[in-house]
Amino acid sequence: MKFLLYISYDYGFPIVRPLQEEILKRGYQVAWFAEIEESKKKLLPTENLLNTVDEVVDYKPDAVLVASNEVPHFFPGIKVQLFHGFSVNKRSKEKGHFRIRGFFDLYCTQGPSTTKTFKKLARKHKNFKVVETGWSKVDILFPIEDNTKTHKPVIFVASTFTERLSLAHNDNVFNEIVKLIENENWGWIVNLHPKMNEDIVRKFQELDTYKNVTFIPFLEDLAPLKNADVMLTDTSSIITEFIIQKKPVITFNNRKPKKSFINVTKVSKIKPAIEKAIKRPKKLIKKIESFALKQHPYFDGKSSERVIDAVEDFVNNNEQKLLKSKPLNLIRKFKIRKRLKYFKF
Repeated sequence: MKFLLYISYDYGFPIVRPLQEEILKRGYQVAWFAEIEESKKKLLPTENLLNTVDEVVDYKPDAVLVASNEVPHFFPGIKVQLFHGFSVNKRSKEKGHFRIRGFFDLYCTQGPSTTKTFKKLARKHKNFKVVETGWSKVDILFPIEDNTKTHKPVIFVASTFTERLSLAHNDNVFNEIVKLIENENWGWIVNLHPKMNEDIVRKFQELDTYKNVTFIPFLEDLAPLKNADVMLTDTSSIITEFIIQKKPVITFNNRKPKKSFINVTKVSKIKPAIEKAIKRPKKLIKKIESFALKQHPYFDGKSSERVIDAVEDFVNNNEQKLLKSKPLNLIRKFKIRKRLKYFKF
């Protein structure tokens, strides 16, 4: 069986690399296609990059694994949606996580909170299948390790790039973080969204001059999340990636805060919230555990295995024949052809 890993943005790498490992373990072939030239530079010498659409067509993959919202419909093979993040209610269902764009044959969902909705949509559209597999990106987080008694507390700061939702765009929040860095015996890890404004990134990057701060420009994988005890963020999708480790998350002005979050709306409440989170109160941890089971109830680190199992079943049983035809999507398809400069039919 041949697999193609399709990358639109760099955030796709930690999602598909665990899948590549599983594919190779099973003796299958795997190749890559990256839209952006800069992304191609991140590939390893041992990874098989296909530079042109013609090379993809000649390769004839049985399955294209996708960590973004769209995929060229003219690529051979079934199209598999892996998702580039968890659903965090940044937008409405129609415009956000549950938007059906008519490109995918198989959706590999992360947990019950999204599987239910996607299965309902599958019954409605009848042109794709849904299998709950867990998310390959978070395999690295498991098994969960409890390091709270072996080091000083470490706070992981993250922020979405959407300005109206972003704590990184709030000068008062930034000043408070600086004050806490200077006055509290805590370690800090800072990582901002890959699409964050460059001026904002530069400002936070300068925090790396403090001995107790580590700035990470790009998360190659989620390993740094294992080293943190508490997260401070806003409405970023990284919330779920962190909280499924059963660790507390503090959100600043979260759009739709959950009971499992410690949500604050004033800068003055950030420090008390961190102090509370470090103590890991039992009631809060119980709420976090309940939330984690709904979002991603797989703590075995084997979601990549389940994804490839689902693809194998779909291809081997020729399930594509059981699906209705996709919508024409002429405008979207033309835009993709134009972007890739490919007009062969």
